[in-house]
Amino acid sequence: MPTISARSTPCTAYTVPSAITSRSTAVLTMVDVTSVVFVVDDDISIRESLELLVKRQGWGCETFASAQEFLSQPRATVPCCLVLDVTLPGLNGLELQQQLADRGDMPIIFITGHGDIPMTVQAMKAGAVEFFTKPLAQEVLSGAIRAAIERSRAALRQAAEMHVLRDAYASLTPREREVMALVVLNKQVGGELGISEITVKAHRSHVMHKMNADSLADLVTMAARLGVRSVPHH
Repeated sequence: MPTISARSTPCTAYTVPSAITSRSTAVLTMVDVTSVVFVVDDDISIRESLELLVKRQGWGCETFASAQEFLSQPRATVPCCLVLDVTLPGLNGLELQQQLADRGDMPIIFITGHGDIPMTVQAMKAGAVEFFTKPLAQEVLSGAIRAAIERSRAALRQAAEMHVLRDAYASLTPREREVMALVVLNKQVGGELGISEITVKAHRSHVMHKMNADSLADLVTMAARLGVRSVPHH
């Protein structure tokens, strides 16, 4: 199996579908983009080898010689992952991982020339998806990167869907939010709010329309994702 210790020669192209869909009539679309693999390693031969591997697989690649250099770049908004060396000048790989703890949309694959079990355990407990020792097997690393990018895309899709849901919920009036909460809690809305059944139906219709819910079950699912568990007070 080919390995990466200096330069490499990988295989097939891979493209990323770009549409992120929340509901049938509410679609948030991303422009077609190439996924990006970030490589942070102070060994220039490893950076160059990984860049060749990544680009020939059809992904974009950006390389950095230090954690500080990587942190100075703008945050990526496309499916991505980080291939990160443990031993770096200044801020090391494990310390960089701690600083990126909120980046669920950017899985981390660790690489090292001299790892040990405690180091591996620490990295994996902190959320790393893989931990490889150099020299790196091309096929294994490519598979890990592919899986990490899929994970990133799923996280971005979920974040986009939640953005749509939160915007929809924010568009509800205070009374509509009360109605929504009571409906999903299976309460008698009219009795709880002291309003007529006709008024309840009107509010419920507005809620279903604004939330773009196809059914009551749909609305219950949305409420669960938004964390709506009780009637809001105002």
